[in-house]
Amino acid sequence: MKLAVIGGGAAGFFAAIQAAQRGVDTCIYEKSGKVLSKVKVSGGGRCNVTNVISEPALLVGNYPRGGKELRGPFTKFNSSHTRDWFEIRGVKLKAESDGRIFPVSDSSQTIIDCLLKEAEEQKINIHLNTIVSGIQKKENHFEVSLQNGKVVMFDKIIVASGGSNSLKSYQWLIDQGHTIVPPVPSLFTFNIPDNPFKEIMGVAIQEARIKLIGSKLSQEGPLLFTHWGISGPAVLKLSAWASRWLFEADYNFVVSINFAPSFNEEQIFDSLLLTSSEQSLKKVRNSPCFKLPSRLWEILCSLSSIDEDKKWAETSKSSLRKLSQQIVATELNAKGKTTFKEEFVTCGGVDLRDVNMQTMESKIVSGQFFAGEVLNIDGITGGFNFQAAWTSGFIAGSSV
Repeated sequence: MKLAVIGGGAAGFFAAIQAAQRGVDTCIYEKSGKVLSKVKVSGGGRCNVTNVISEPALLVGNYPRGGKELRGPFTKFNSSHTRDWFEIRGVKLKAESDGRIFPVSDSSQTIIDCLLKEAEEQKINIHLNTIVSGIQKKENHFEVSLQNGKVVMFDKIIVASGGSNSLKSYQWLIDQGHTIVPPVPSLFTFNIPDNPFKEIMGVAIQEARIKLIGSKLSQEGPLLFTHWGISGPAVLKLSAWASRWLFEADYNFVVSINFAPSFNEEQIFDSLLLTSSEQSLKKVRNSPCFKLPSRLWEILCSLSSIDEDKKWAETSKSSLRKLSQQIVATELNAKGKTTFKEEFVTCGGVDLRDVNMQTMESKIVSGQFFAGEVLNIDGITGGFNFQAAWTSGFIAGSSV
C-alpha cells in the first residue's frame, strides 16, 4: 500500500509515522522548505507538547470547536498516550504548575528531532518545496498532481495541510464535495489603541477576569500588559471561545477587566473603607490592595481621579466607590488583533459531519483521511491544539 500525507506539520508527521509503523509505504509532501515549523515556534520555542488533563470528559472542555466529536478519539489516544509515546523515545517531559507539558530541555528542537528520527527509522520519504495542486480519486487509487507537472499514484491519502485564513485554500476540498466551515482566526491578543496601561507593559496579573461587553463571553486567568494592548492566557482563551463573535464585530469591541475576580464590588468597597480607617495617614497610591502590582494600582487610582498626594483619610467615599468600580470593571476599547505569524490557529475547516471521527476517514471520498488543523477543531492555549494534532494523526495513520 502506498500513502501520501499532505502536510509536514505535527499531525502530518504523527499520521505518517503511525502508518509507516504498520508497514505502509509512506511519503510526506510539504509545500514549504521546512517541516514542523509550528512545532519550532510554539510555546516561545519550547513547544507546549500537551496538557496534564487526560480524562476524555475533561479534555474535551478545552475545545471551542470539536470538543464533543473528540470524546471518542480521546479514549483511543489522549495526553497520557502522548507523554508515553515521546518518553519511550527518550524525550523527557515535565509538567508546569498551569498544567502545560514541555520537554525538560525547554527546546522545541527536542520534539522535532524525535519526530524526524522516527520518520527516518520508518523510511518515510519527505518531499520539501512540493506543492500538491490536485487530488483525483479513481476507481481504486488516487492521482496526486504536483505543481511541477508530475502525477503520482497512491492507494490512500491523509490530508494534514493545516489551517488557513483563506477559504480559497480549501477550494480543492470543496470541489471534492466537502463542506468547509469558513475559517477565521483564533488565539490572538487584543490591540488597545488608547491603552492607559501602556507604560506598564511587561507587568503580569496572575488572576483576572476578562469579559466582552455585549456578550456573555468571559475568561479568567493570567493577564499580561503589552505595548500594543493586552495578552496572556486569559486573553488567548477568550479569543478562542469568542473567535466568531469577534470576527463578526470586525474586531472593534469593548473589553472589561476585573482585577480582583475573587471579590464582588461591595466586598472591594468595604475592604477599601477598612483600609481607609486603618491606614488613614498613608497615601492611597502607595498602598496597593488585593495583591495588585504597585504600578497597576497607581494607574487604577489615576483612572479613579485620586490625586498623587491624596491620603486615605482625605479620600471621599465616592472616590473609593469609583476605585472599587475601576478594580472590578475597567473598560477598554479594543480595535484589531495581533496574531503571531506562524503560531496562529484557525477556527474553521473541514466540517466534522463529513468525517468518520472513529477513523478520520472522509465520508465523501473513501480512502482519504484527515488530521490536524485542516479540520474544524481548535483548542484553547495550553497544549490542546497539539493534542488534537497527535490524536487525529494517530487515528488517521493507524486507520489507513
